[in-house]
Amino acid sequence: MAVESEQEFELSGVTVRFRFTGHTDRGAVRRVNEDSYLAAAPVFVVADGMGGHAFGDRASQAAIAAFADRFETGTPARPKDVLDAIAAANGAVRSLSDAAEGSLSGTTLTGVALVDVGGSENVHWMAFNVGDSRTYSWDGRSLVQLSVDHSAVQELVDKGLITRGEAGRHPNRNVVTRALGAEAEVDPDIWLLPARARQTFLLCSDGLTKELDDDEISRIIVFHDAESARPGDALPLTLAERLVNAAIAAGGSDNVTVVVVESELVGAGIPASDDDTLERGGLSRMLEDTSPRG
Repeated sequence: MAVESEQEFELSGVTVRFRFTGHTDRGAVRRVNEDSYLAAAPVFVVADGMGGHAFGDRASQAAIAAFADRFETGTPARPKDVLDAIAAANGAVRSLSDAAEGSLSGTTLTGVALVDVGGSENVHWMAFNVGDSRTYSWDGRSLVQLSVDHSAVQELVDKGLITRGEAGRHPNRNVVTRALGAEAEVDPDIWLLPARARQTFLLCSDGLTKELDDDEISRIIVFHDAESARPGDALPLTLAERLVNAAIAAGGSDNVTVVVVESELVGAGIPASDDDTLERGGLSRMLEDTSPRG
């Protein structure tokens, strides 16, 4: 299922333009696609139903449905609305477990939303994450993981017990430490990022990052425009489709979902892109008030 769209809306003295693509596939091995996504400005979300649990596909669909009707197209979200949507998604997934008489349903969740936080510099991006699906930023030169994986292997990496390369081969690589539906109260990581003139975010389920490392993802992004312009391509692939197809070609051992969001803000007082960079772990100075909770 592929989506490609453009949207535009007006704020106080600022025009916001979005271009976004999304694609999901069950991969080369799995019989059912347990991934779901939402791509509809101002909110973009990817959910990965937990494999091996009851109703993994329904869990991700329930989480996305909790977001779908809560935000008005053409206006930024409020941070509280995003938090309420995450809580509602958690409740919806837990209801599936209750209906299944004790069988466990769960899903990861990662996303970004353009939000109005009030004040003179009110337009921000709000990034959020539960589980090991990821949100990245792309500044035209480098791909930086914003989210922190809630996984058993990430905890080992953080403690210096294994390397990131070893994490991909570790027997506990599929064990998540947080997920929607696991507890009555969900504990998401939240970041606020000042809106810049041009920004790009990549959201994905772990079906992408199991098969492609960050360097390979970056290479595909860099060469996407050139490859899309090749003669003879009647219908060029979107970047999301190209990344999903590359993961399947590399093995496709899991469902794969990618959403790519490009935004442009035009108006007075918008900071130019992209002098600030994000550093993995510290998340550096581009983040304003918030940082991930451990």
